[in-house]
Amino acid sequence: MMQGRVNRLFKKDLYVVESGQRWKAAACEPELDVGQTSLCEITDKTLDAKPKDIEPIDYENVLLQKKAQIISDPLRDMLLFPNEDFQIKTLKRHGRTLCSTVPENARREAQSLLVTECIKTYNSDWHLIHYRYEDYSGDFRKLPNKAPRPEKLPLHVFEVDEDVDKDEDTASLGSQKGGITKQGWLYKGNMNSAISVTMRSFKRRFFHLTQLGDGSYILNFYKDEKISKEPKGSIFLDSCMGVVQNTKIRRYAFELKMQDKSSYLLAADSDLEMEEWIGSLNKILQSTFEAAMQEKRNGDLLEISDDELPNQGKTEHVSSWESLNSELAKSTREIEAKKNEGRLKLFILDADTQKLDFSNIEPDVKPFEEKFGMRFLVRCNDLFFNLQSCVAENEEGPTTNVEPFFVTLALFDIKDNRKISADFHVDLNHPSVRHMLPNSAAVMNGGEVLPSSQKLINGVPESLLQYPKQGIFSVSCPHQDIFLVARVEKVLQGGITQCAEPYMKSSDSAKVAQKVLKNAKQACVRLGQYRMPFAWAARPVFKDTQGTLDKNARFSPLYRQDSNRLSNEDLFKLLMDFRKPEKMSKLPVILGNLDISIDNMTPDFPSCVNSSYIPVKHFESSSKVLVTHEVEEFFPCIAKLSQPFTIYNNHFYVYPKHLKYDSQKSFAKARNIAVCMEFRESDEEDSQPLRCIYGRPGGPVFTKWAFTMVLHHHHNPEFYDEIKVELPTQLHEKHHLLFTFYHISCDNSSKGTTKKKETIESQVGYAWLPILKDGRVVTNENQIAVSANLPVGYLSYQELGMGKHTGPEIKWVDGAKHIFKVATHLVSTVYTQDQHLNNFFQYCQKCDSGAQASGSELVKFLKSLHAMEGHVMINFLPTILNQLFRVLARATHEDVAVNVTRVLVHIVSQCHEGLEHYLRSYIKFVFKTEPWNSSKCKTVHEELTKSMTVLLKTTADFLTCNKLLKYSWFFLEALIKSMAQHLIETSKLKLFRNQRFPASYQHTVETLVNLLMPHVTQKYKDKPEEARNANHSLAVFIKRCFSLMDRGFVFKQINNYIKWFSPGNPKTLFELKFEFLRVICNHEHFIPLNLPMPFGKGRVQRYQDLQLEFTLSDDFCKNHFLVGLLLREVGSALQEYRDVRQIAISVLKSLMIKHTFDNRYMAKSQQARIATLYLPLFGLLLDNVQRINVKDCSPFPINPSSNGRKEDLLHTLQPGTASTTPQRSGNMLDSSIHRDVFGVISGTASAPGSSTPSINAVRHADSRGSLISTDSSTSLLERNAEKSNSLDKNHGCVMRCDKLEQSEIRSLLMCFLHVLKSMSDDALITYWNKASNAEMMDFFTILEVCLHQFRYMGKRYIARNQEGLGPMTFTHEKRAQTLPVSRNRAGMMHARLQQLSSLDNSYTFNHSYGHSDADVIHQSLLEANIATEVCLTVLDIMSLFTHVFKGQLLADHGHNPLMKKVFDVHLCFVRINQSETALKSVFAALRNLVYKFPSMFFEGRADMCAAMCYEILKNCNAKLSTIRGDASTLLYFLMRNNFEWTRRRSFVRTHLQVIIAVSQLIADVIGIGGTRFQQSLAIINNCANSDRAVKDSLLK
Repeated sequence: MMQGRVNRLFKKDLYVVESGQRWKAAACEPELDVGQTSLCEITDKTLDAKPKDIEPIDYENVLLQKKAQIISDPLRDMLLFPNEDFQIKTLKRHGRTLCSTVPENARREAQSLLVTECIKTYNSDWHLIHYRYEDYSGDFRKLPNKAPRPEKLPLHVFEVDEDVDKDEDTASLGSQKGGITKQGWLYKGNMNSAISVTMRSFKRRFFHLTQLGDGSYILNFYKDEKISKEPKGSIFLDSCMGVVQNTKIRRYAFELKMQDKSSYLLAADSDLEMEEWIGSLNKILQSTFEAAMQEKRNGDLLEISDDELPNQGKTEHVSSWESLNSELAKSTREIEAKKNEGRLKLFILDADTQKLDFSNIEPDVKPFEEKFGMRFLVRCNDLFFNLQSCVAENEEGPTTNVEPFFVTLALFDIKDNRKISADFHVDLNHPSVRHMLPNSAAVMNGGEVLPSSQKLINGVPESLLQYPKQGIFSVSCPHQDIFLVARVEKVLQGGITQCAEPYMKSSDSAKVAQKVLKNAKQACVRLGQYRMPFAWAARPVFKDTQGTLDKNARFSPLYRQDSNRLSNEDLFKLLMDFRKPEKMSKLPVILGNLDISIDNMTPDFPSCVNSSYIPVKHFESSSKVLVTHEVEEFFPCIAKLSQPFTIYNNHFYVYPKHLKYDSQKSFAKARNIAVCMEFRESDEEDSQPLRCIYGRPGGPVFTKWAFTMVLHHHHNPEFYDEIKVELPTQLHEKHHLLFTFYHISCDNSSKGTTKKKETIESQVGYAWLPILKDGRVVTNENQIAVSANLPVGYLSYQELGMGKHTGPEIKWVDGAKHIFKVATHLVSTVYTQDQHLNNFFQYCQKCDSGAQASGSELVKFLKSLHAMEGHVMINFLPTILNQLFRVLARATHEDVAVNVTRVLVHIVSQCHEGLEHYLRSYIKFVFKTEPWNSSKCKTVHEELTKSMTVLLKTTADFLTCNKLLKYSWFFLEALIKSMAQHLIETSKLKLFRNQRFPASYQHTVETLVNLLMPHVTQKYKDKPEEARNANHSLAVFIKRCFSLMDRGFVFKQINNYIKWFSPGNPKTLFELKFEFLRVICNHEHFIPLNLPMPFGKGRVQRYQDLQLEFTLSDDFCKNHFLVGLLLREVGSALQEYRDVRQIAISVLKSLMIKHTFDNRYMAKSQQARIATLYLPLFGLLLDNVQRINVKDCSPFPINPSSNGRKEDLLHTLQPGTASTTPQRSGNMLDSSIHRDVFGVISGTASAPGSSTPSINAVRHADSRGSLISTDSSTSLLERNAEKSNSLDKNHGCVMRCDKLEQSEIRSLLMCFLHVLKSMSDDALITYWNKASNAEMMDFFTILEVCLHQFRYMGKRYIARNQEGLGPMTFTHEKRAQTLPVSRNRAGMMHARLQQLSSLDNSYTFNHSYGHSDADVIHQSLLEANIATEVCLTVLDIMSLFTHVFKGQLLADHGHNPLMKKVFDVHLCFVRINQSETALKSVFAALRNLVYKFPSMFFEGRADMCAAMCYEILKNCNAKLSTIRGDASTLLYFLMRNNFEWTRRRSFVRTHLQVIIAVSQLIADVIGIGGTRFQQSLAIINNCANSDRAVKDSLLK
């Protein structure tokens, strides 16, 4: 016998009742939907139950104590963390360019701390912590190598789908099968034998002959031709013996003779119609007879065909019981052997694993990289004017423009009135036109005389860069008001109007061209290096804000430049009117065309150089290659559009704007003014300009000076030139811009050609602009004075006031008024314009140089960083954060560390406005602590943890505290990375876990956890985002601590966390708690953390000696802490309302799915070991068996989206009172109704919990005699009430009695079945030996529930539910209503009962398949495989149990409650829809049951034998021939075993029960009068006739 009852410790351990207390206030405020009842409204006597605290094991000490045991364990890998679980990984930084963007000498030249740190940032590689098994630390959907899944699920055949295919519309399907159909009017005679048939007794009816799904025919008759209505009656032709003409009573009459000697009289209107009807009916009878004869020829109705009995192999003749028995035994062995072939893991078929859910999938973190906006390619093809000629001296050559022109392109945004790109200079002149310019032009522009082909710029020949024609522009915010503007210049000649006039005329162009050409040649020789404005044009770039290029747009006409409207501000005004033809038509147009196209850009465009002329990857270095230049984009100063700098870039753009020279008296001539700009590093006498100015096309790439364009005869000229400068790496106070003003003589007389160069240009002033001011680069507009002379040391000049000054004597123009306006723009990744950031780095550099650092002074500079501009913060993000962490580690005052953390909080909060990914990239790839030196600095993790605790304690600064909570992930991940780097760099990984970090740090971490939790549990309403983020971040932090710290210490932190929650908390707090547990339990080494090993005392134990625990005892929860905690919390959550239950079950189920798909634990032994961790799930389910015992609900939720939340009722079981039976909802019936249909019909129902067939309750006592008796076992409901009362008396716990929802039950049962399937047989037998009788009964009840919950409902059912059509409506097949009254009445009652409940019987819907057939097919395939796998799994369990506990089951000749329960489970298999595959195994198991336990069928009470006969006969009428064959064989097997049991005297009991069961089937309108049932009877008859022993006995 099984051992005595094991005390259930789950509830005992789960709650410690605090008497005299109410639920907390929070419990009265659960977040309820409409229709959900508050717990406080249900009862005022509910007690506040606080979970009992269980201290976890000292994990590290346990590993030491059980070291020998672990090493000897064959599955030791499941108990230990792998070696070198994490490591520092360095990834090479790969940029876009072929070489580094940092100049070679930049590191040596840099002196400023900011510049040095920026260069270090751009040169450093990526540093990340690589966790070897990190891919296993997330949700099961993120597993790297999931368990192999079958490419194709096996197809299973179900009888319910045969219903769908065959019985939907008998008339239409009959015609499709080629059957005979006929309809028409006939006269029907009165068929009551008590009344003689006369002419008046005939009534006119409309008859419809059609074929049923099983091949038989039915003749329905109606009052009219509307055959869609209910027929007045039906005649089943499968019982018809013949059709004969009978004209004695009425003309044209004929008679249908039936098997029961009755007959039907029908008459037609004419002889022809009569002959047609008789012919049709005889054809039907003939086809039926031929089919029967064919069967007789095939087996002479004495043999069993392979089709009818497939499990018997290809046996041609079964001549004896022995051969049949041997064949059945052989078939059973084959079925058992094949049963495990192609078995699927249940979770593979689960709905949660099928759907894609990315809610918990974190975005992939990538290193910093250069990012661009919408990039497009600009191709400059040609510029030609109507005025053309041949420029060659001999007039041999192509016709071209008569003088050189120069084009400058740039992007302008008229919405923001901003120039958004640098200038792109293009020379589109024909080579013959270029030769018009003297060779000295390059020299005049600061070039060298050496051939440019000999020079290399960043490895690229300079000659390839001199004549660009393609440029790549980038726009971060595309929209329709962005224009590409082209400005056209020519060699200086005179006034714009005068020079443009010839180009605006269309007549006599040849003469004009020659004249213009002559003047142009003279101007090129004299003034070739000077330019003048000539024309402009524009075109829109984008069609929309999505960045769609407007490729069809063309450039506008070339408008003549206006010398008074040259500035960018004037250009913006013109562009504002660009789409107004009436205004643009007033502008003077130059006859010509500018051919420039724009196009989309491919990612790997070849032969590109960036804005610093550094070649980009895929650069083709050949002499014929066309180099494409990337044009620099000017980003707006907006944080959202900014990005962290990743490359070295140090450009300075200078814009001479305006010179007011109309009042000057220093120079006689100062009209045609050109400005020459130089970049100098000194004001000494021998100082030379630096070659750092970007040149124009045709000249050297870098020059020493650059000239602006010249306006003819203007005293107050405006300029639009852009001069680009490459700044030195390290700037100092002497670096400055020097402007020299020249008057250019434009006299073009004959004498002018002999003038010397000095007379062409005359110096008319100087101006200078220092680059640095207060340590920062000067930007924006500057008004500066102009001097007439340039003395040595001019930079030192400084006005002191009162007419005094320092420095050399300077002669100022126009009284030292600021008459020259110049603007500058800095595009640098090493210099900043932000004063606060600049000051902070300067002070840090001062402290690093040895100066005495003042804590208060440093705090002042730290506080000033809060005023730093947002875009600057983003641009220099990695450098700023590196410096702040460096200051934090070196902080000597707590105030400094706290303020550093405040700044970090501020920066992190600013970056979270859509830029969070930059912070994640920084933490993962950039953050690296300095090498630890205890004498100089502390560790980042120690100081940061202390500072965080200070901020969390501070109540005054609640804004910073809330931000810290909201963005806590950044700080906690920084802690983890700092800890990991510290362990590796200090070689502490080799130490024991409890020696890796000092006790002080562990105490600080514990303080941090304890300080975070009140914020989480108290701010979840007012600050929900802050609470959720802090909760999730803490979970990730603690999970990662398992890889770094003492794991026992980490367990304690989890315990500290859980203590902040209690039953009855609002839904949000439950969500937070289970989100925390979900993250923790997803740890990649969750299994080793739970130590699936024996925990006994004494000698080293083997796994085989493991004392398995099936309840959540204190020892289990302590030794297997994480899984014990999770199961405790799930058990507690099951006592809460629906939303909380679903969250808890989802976490548990997802974790178990993960174990299933984890390719590290694929072996069966490993899965069995894992299953031991979840054995307490048995106790959890048994405690809630009342709530999951739902067998009558559909496996699919109907319209789940439209269902409101149902009320969850909490029934409090007070000591000394009986449990309250939960009320059922209106759409459910007790499961007994479905098992006892006849009992309901007769007005008597079976006892609750009884699963005996319905015949038991309705037969008269005298008809049953001693063969029938009622079940004397205690009902399930009574047992549950008894257990609940007992529990309540002992512990006073709060227990719910309401039913769980369908999805919850299915999820729990899926977990239960997975454990059952995975665990070893020994473990399962151990459980059965430990379980009490009541627990065993509940265990088998749960198995029954599994079969019901996962049963297959058919394709039509699935189609309807997927369409969301709501509650089912179905109509049954129309059966004969001309049958005897008793059958008719029973049929109507049966239909009513089916409409109320029974989903197991077949039905057809009033609609066709759903709109998504593919979805229906896929869902039905999944459900079919689930049902089959669940069936086979439960069969395996039952087979093991009946084998091991055969002795206990045979007690009292098998008539004991346990045997009764086991038998009920076996009957459950055949009572619900099963696949053909599953039923093979089911029938084999039933044969095995009959063979092993004959006494329970053939001795004592006959209830089990009766139930068996009833279910077998029902399957003898199945539509699938294989099922009929197996059922027939099983029935004969039962009869033959009865025969053997009586020592070959008789099988009266089985024979009587078969007769009774047939009567019951007739009463239930199962429809056993068809050919299918007759075929099954023929098989049974065949077996009996071939069995000599039976025949001989009966003859005697």
